[in-house]
Amino acid sequence: MIEARHLRVLRAVAATGSFSAAARELGCTQPAVSQQMKALEQSTGTPLLIRTGREMRLTQAGEALVRHASGILAGLTAAEEEVAAIAGLRAGRVRLVSFPSGSSALVPTALAALRAAHPGTRVSLVDAEPPRSVEMLRDGDCDVALAFRYDGAHATEDWGDLVVRPLLADRLVGLVPEGHRLARSSSVAIGELADEPWIAGCPRCRRQLVDVCEGAGFTPRIDFATDDYPAVISLVGAGLGVAVLPELALESVRPRGARAVAVEPAVRREIVALTLPDLEQVPAVAATLDHLARAATR
Repeated sequence: MIEARHLRVLRAVAATGSFSAAARELGCTQPAVSQQMKALEQSTGTPLLIRTGREMRLTQAGEALVRHASGILAGLTAAEEEVAAIAGLRAGRVRLVSFPSGSSALVPTALAALRAAHPGTRVSLVDAEPPRSVEMLRDGDCDVALAFRYDGAHATEDWGDLVVRPLLADRLVGLVPEGHRLARSSSVAIGELADEPWIAGCPRCRRQLVDVCEGAGFTPRIDFATDDYPAVISLVGAGLGVAVLPELALESVRPRGARAVAVEPAVRREIVALTLPDLEQVPAVAATLDHLARAATR
């Protein structure tokens, strides 16, 4: 194993022509230089210097090693500086995956604060719903996944191998046309919407809707289904049906022609930021988690 410190000594000996001169340049003793050169020759398994009286010259192997030493030591220095920059948050990269309503309501505030605090840290963003986002994290395709799970889903969604940073509890709200008979109600039992046409959201939200409605004794008649929350809101605003949406989805969209009402029984989804245990130790990842948590409290 060739060590960097030995290469530095070899380069100094080659440049100065003697152990004593190399020792002065390196700020150490001549015996220390001699010992390190012996260790390097043992590591390479071949002589690197030919000693003739007070003079010494490089062997062919020594010349070859000196030629490579400058590039190797420069690369190590660059690597050390880059790692120090990453550790000090002067540089770094975080690959973030988020579901759409998280991307619009939480991520912008978090990333703006992160950039202000650590302008050298770069963050990329890709949209993906769980469980796909969680799979991407486990497969190494992202560093942080913004995800959610509904009340009671802990048994079916095992995150035991991940670092889970809880962010907020996002309540589901009903969405009805402004002229609807229940539009002025402070809260609505979901059973009161049993005979309405429904507009459903993403596949997981759709399953949750069906489960909640069936728990209230009816199966919803889903006339429209779309992953696009603004489209859901617009369809409700046009009077084509009712919907149940997370409050987070309404934060960045103005519900024209629709009115949000509290729904009973209350249903919530837990919004979390996920990462791997080893990644949690990476400064840029830890800073991203912290800023997401702060954004969720605003």
